[in-house]
Amino acid sequence: MRHFLTLKDLSSVELKQLINRASELKTMHHNGEIYQPLKNQVLAMIFEKSSTRTRVSFESAMIQFGGGSIFLSPDDTQLGRGEPVEDSARVISSMVDAVMIRTFEHSKLETFAKFSSVPVINALTDDFHPCQLLADMQTYQEHRGSIDGKKVVWIGDGNNMCHSYINAAQQFGFELHIATPEGYEPNQSLIDSTQAEIQLFNDPIKATEGADLVVTDVWASMGQEEEQRKREAAFASFQVDQAVMNVAAKNALFMHCLPAHRGEEVTAEVIDGPQSVVWDEAENRLHAQKALLEFLCA
Repeated sequence: MRHFLTLKDLSSVELKQLINRASELKTMHHNGEIYQPLKNQVLAMIFEKSSTRTRVSFESAMIQFGGGSIFLSPDDTQLGRGEPVEDSARVISSMVDAVMIRTFEHSKLETFAKFSSVPVINALTDDFHPCQLLADMQTYQEHRGSIDGKKVVWIGDGNNMCHSYINAAQQFGFELHIATPEGYEPNQSLIDSTQAEIQLFNDPIKATEGADLVVTDVWASMGQEEEQRKREAAFASFQVDQAVMNVAAKNALFMHCLPAHRGEEVTAEVIDGPQSVVWDEAENRLHAQKALLEFLCA
């Protein structure tokens, strides 16, 4: 039995095979081919953080694979409300075939996985968002080929997405530049433990020079809304606009995990422009997660 809590739970070879498989499943889906490897299997979907893309993609994946899913919001479970996480893990995992969790503390996810009898998938924690990286890597490969040896720039907060890009730099073999305001850098111990070429910047233009992929995210993630004004001031010069894209490589792509705030972290000109692949990136959440579910459960 395998879990998927971070990108490092799979080998580099396995991840690349997963990306290739995701593209195969995408072609099958677009061709109308019926493929149901998870018939009669059930995915429990535990949401302590709300989501659009995560819920729709996982639920659609299970339906298309012939299985089913159960949506559990904080109001629907005892998880963290009196019942220990390990007890919930034992009970829920005894009734389903896999568990997807979207929560705050990464430690809660790790505890659940430790006591689960079925595969557990990280659908986002405060520290990591590995499912999004599967979709991002699939999208880059479909548009530009292998990302191995390319230069990727992350612009914005050193958040869970940034941390997963750090992991991805090692697993997929690309150089990573991270541009953040002072005080918003990613976890340094994670960088130190990652075998990849990673550089930190406080200047987005300098960080982006020659980049093959430009990625950003909202300035205030879920749970940080009270910091919105403070962050708007801190991140004002870290907006991805055309001036930033102009110093990237000519065929550079732009990605954003969505939802996006046009006029804040990215201009409408960029996210709706010809270098943006955010809609393919969003759709690929479905296909990458189908490949992951097949890998873990079939």
